[in-house]
Amino acid sequence: MMAMASRNALLKNLTLILSRKYTSRTQVISGTSVELPSCHGKSLEQSDYKRWDNGGGMFHNSACIDHTALIENGAIVHSNCTIAKDVQIGSGTVIGSSTSIGKSTTIGYNVVLSNCSVGQFCVIHHGVCIGQDGFGFFIDDKGQVAKKPQMLNVRIGDHVEIGANTCIDRGSWRDTVIGHFTKLDNLVQIGHNVQIGKCCIICGQSGIAGSATLGDYVTMGGRVAIKDHVLIASKVRLAANSCVTKNITVAGDYAGFPAMPAEEWRRQTVNMRLHFKKGRSL
Repeated sequence: MMAMASRNALLKNLTLILSRKYTSRTQVISGTSVELPSCHGKSLEQSDYKRWDNGGGMFHNSACIDHTALIENGAIVHSNCTIAKDVQIGSGTVIGSSTSIGKSTTIGYNVVLSNCSVGQFCVIHHGVCIGQDGFGFFIDDKGQVAKKPQMLNVRIGDHVEIGANTCIDRGSWRDTVIGHFTKLDNLVQIGHNVQIGKCCIICGQSGIAGSATLGDYVTMGGRVAIKDHVLIASKVRLAANSCVTKNITVAGDYAGFPAMPAEEWRRQTVNMRLHFKKGRSL
């Protein structure tokens, strides 16, 4: 009698498992029941995605991933990606289709990479977004705001470091490029089609509008703004809160709004203070 009851209970459990096979997938990890992500009614493991042994993240069957790469639990690598040797990908990160990442690059938590290639020995901090559409719109014949196509990519060089929550937009008429050894602080906005040379330093809350071009060894203080389609020569240094509204063709230090040679800006600032002091004395 007991054997019959055990058999009926086993059949009931088996029927329940089969009924859930293509709707939900639960995996027990360290005694905790974990619901796996779903894709069109099937779990990722039941579709074209598998779990990566080194870290527990998910990857698409078509991705080419070196066996030394670490993909942490909660991260996902989509189709046709290339992940090189010793890459580390943090939890919550999404690597979009056809993205490539060079060897020994470290990617933090909750990063989104798409339409881009990342070089070797890079560091990408938490919350960075690379490869999304740029801000490009126009007024069409009907008087409505229409979106310009954003179809190109972002190319990140070697030894680049990108601070937390920085955004780099994909190109529309040319690729957006970050040169070798360039360092970006937190909360930097790089617009579409921007091209930045090697060994540049860009401090926090700076913004570079679309299609601007920066040479090599350019340094930008905090909250610097650069107008779209502006050309900045190599070895230019911009003081904090400067705003570049036209081309800078000669290396040197610049400051102010609009940006001008730093010595000229200092003279203007002193003259303005003297003028106001003289006015108050009268």
